[in-house]
Amino acid sequence: MLSYLANPARFMSFSAWAAPVCLVLALVLFAIGLPWSLFFSPADYQQGETVRIMYLHVPAAWWALGIYVFMAGASFVALVWRHVLADVAARSAAPVGATFAAI
Repeated sequence: MLSYLANPARFMSFSAWAAPVCLVLALVLFAIGLPWSLFFSPADYQQGETVRIMYLHVPAAWWALGIYVFMAGASFVALVWRHVLADVAARSAAPVGATFAAI
């Protein structure tokens, strides 16, 4: 599958239908997860309501680290094998990683 998607034309045709599907899935999961994490979860017996910052801060930190590791891998592939899509992926992941790091 990965070698099939290495062709930019095939990748663009795959992403044309995969991106809306992923968007709908992300919105549904966000709509389910937000109320459960902020309203339905009980307060901690020691920290009270302030414990809910962990539901936002910890996943954002992990996503930022994961995106930076992805960028390092994609940049390695772009430098070693000169693959154009790897460079595009690393460049497009940079603002997302910075946003998660800012959160």
